[in-house]
Amino acid sequence: MPRVTPAARTAPAKRSSEKDASTRELILQTALEAFSLKGFDGASTRSIAAQAGVNQGLIPYYFKTKQTLWREAVDRAFDELHSAMGGLLASEGPSDREAAARMIRVYVAFVASHPEFVRLMNEEGKRTGPRMRWLVDRHVRPLVDGLTTLFSRVADEIGMPKGIDPTHLNYIFVGSVAMIFHQAPECRRVSGVDPLEEREVEAHADALVHLFLGDSTLGR
Repeated sequence: MPRVTPAARTAPAKRSSEKDASTRELILQTALEAFSLKGFDGASTRSIAAQAGVNQGLIPYYFKTKQTLWREAVDRAFDELHSAMGGLLASEGPSDREAAARMIRVYVAFVASHPEFVRLMNEEGKRTGPRMRWLVDRHVRPLVDGLTTLFSRVADEIGMPKGIDPTHLNYIFVGSVAMIFHQAPECRRVSGVDPLEEREVEAHADALVHLFLGDSTLGR
């Protein structure tokens, strides 16, 4: 009988682990898209499994409940955002204005390439309930605090008018970034411009950097 080496025994286990991770990731991405389009109640686990091309039993196997699946899908979206940001909200020093410009450009690019992120935020942000409270406490409030801190550090340098409430500034900023991508079909109809084209995404970032920081060349 041929001798089975430890490496041979661990190879199937490694392949199984990699397959589990790949399947889990596929379900999360599919769920994020489904929840963003249909909301929590409208997106069934059956439809999510069918869209992902997996057995429905794998959802409780990996995530136990639909609520856990929703939370992990949201965590995944924000993990991608934080990864894209790369600590820009925490940047501090003589180049605060440059850091703010880079943050705007990265955020614009992220929102343009992740429409499901904006749809999910809009879907849950308009409803009072435990999911909205969890989303705000876990993800939105830290993000808003980071934006507030960053803009406060550049306020004097860019001549920002005194007395603007940070709450209003944050919603003005987030809305100005996301609206054109959220309303992309309308934008195409109104202007003939596809805001999701790479050059238009860059032009939108230029416009926002100029609007908020006074120099469209910053952060390139």
